Amino acid sequence: MSADGAWKTTINSPMGVQEGELDITTSGDSFTGTMKGRQGEQPISGKVDGDKLTWSASITSPFPITLEFTVTVNGDAMTGSVKAGAFGSSPLTGVRA
Repeated sequence: MSADGAWKTTINSPMGVQEGELDITTSGDSFTGTMKGRQGEQPISGKVDGDKLTWSASITSPFPITLEFTVTVNGDAMTGSVKAGAFGSSPLTGVRA
């Protein structure tokens, strides 16, 4: 099933639960979209490998860091993780909005 569309996401990070939204448009083995959260909205782009998506995003608040996302889409559910440098990985879950 395609990952295209809007998603509501939850990340259980060391700084507490972070809720956000993803809007994804796939094209072959890549995708583009937007990621929205407490830190604002930013464009994203990444790779598609079957039902798996990977991308990176840089944030500046509360401090500058690059987040590395790896998620798997299964129907209307998304599961995966977010790696935040020395802070390690945090679980990510999502549902189609």
